[in-house]
Amino acid sequence: MTQPLISPQQAQSADGPFLIAVEQTGADIRVTPSHAHARGQLLGALHGLLSVGVDQQQWVVPAIHAVWIPPRRPHALRSHGAYAGWSVYVEEAACAALPAEPCTVRMSGLLREAVRRAASWHDAILNDAQLRVAGVIVDEIRSLPRERLGLPMPQDARLQRIAQALMDDLADNRRLEQWAQWAALSPRTLSRRFVEETGFSFAEWRQQARLLRALEMLAAQTPVTTVALELGYDNVSAFIAMFRRAMGATPSRYSSEQPL
Repeated sequence: MTQPLISPQQAQSADGPFLIAVEQTGADIRVTPSHAHARGQLLGALHGLLSVGVDQQQWVVPAIHAVWIPPRRPHALRSHGAYAGWSVYVEEAACAALPAEPCTVRMSGLLREAVRRAASWHDAILNDAQLRVAGVIVDEIRSLPRERLGLPMPQDARLQRIAQALMDDLADNRRLEQWAQWAALSPRTLSRRFVEETGFSFAEWRQQARLLRALEMLAAQTPVTTVALELGYDNVSAFIAMFRRAMGATPSRYSSEQPL
């Protein structure tokens, strides 16, 4: 079983610092079953993607975003590949001014560096300088723009198999009919259930998954041509056109405008 990032006592009480930050990199996939705790939690990936389940929904989160989970909300996590991630736990009383509903926020350079600093602390009591950094983290959670870049995962086990296979290899260009045959259901059922369970058609869902992975790769300075080919596009022009429609800018311009 995956070990918790902080002790259950720390997660469930106000004992210790009002803000606790942790970074962890490992060789294994991290799978955390549904659970809840008294502290609010902001979590994200150092690189790669995380699937976060909250309130019967699944969000796929790239490294340039983070998920805020208010206190006492059940949630689960799975990394895509070896886990490299971070979490910030905020004492329940300090969450009053923070979002009351789970949401995705876009990481800022300031938040990234403040979390990295806070993850190096090992003191039971924060000194004045540490309290100021912790305050910056809380302010960033409260003020950063909310993003609607989560990707709902289907609940049907057969559709989950397809969705997971796609996430593991986004360059796989099999058609809906081929995926339906692979998962032993009819194309009509697959098409209908995907819309019912995710709000996306199958094609839209795959495009959204590719967009999220593209954002993560672009943030890591991966060349646009490499991104396009690794995501299964026949040519870079098709990828750029999709990205412009979704984000309102070309990949190069979008990346250059981000303060990361």
